[in-house]
Amino acid sequence: MEDVSLKRSQHLRVPVTQAEKEEIEHNAGSVGMSVARYLRVIGSGYEPRSIIDHKHVNELVKINGDLGRLGGVLRMWLANDARTADFSASTIMAVLGRIEETQTMMKEIMRSVVMPRTDRENFSR
Repeated sequence: MEDVSLKRSQHLRVPVTQAEKEEIEHNAGSVGMSVARYLRVIGSGYEPRSIIDHKHVNELVKINGDLGRLGGVLRMWLANDARTADFSASTIMAVLGRIEETQTMMKEIMRSVVMPRTDRENFSR
């Protein structure tokens, strides 16, 4: 990457359609860059990763729903709800184990969703 302490004095003019302009602006925003920075790094051969991977975000939403349902079962049991009267200690331990597994899955997905800090720092200029 170039030395950012140098003043950028050269400009490139690239005619685009309104749709292309909107797409470029959207793409730049999706990776957390200004349009100028985005075009500079793309033109230099770097392919920025999206800040958010929508597929993984949807997975996180589903996992969060699972955690909510499991937590609800646990709350019912703790409140001596009649619907959980037949739950044994092993059933509750299984629910707690499932919550722990789900939290682990969620952490793994979150790691893959978030762009590594070094990528953000290198291309934030």
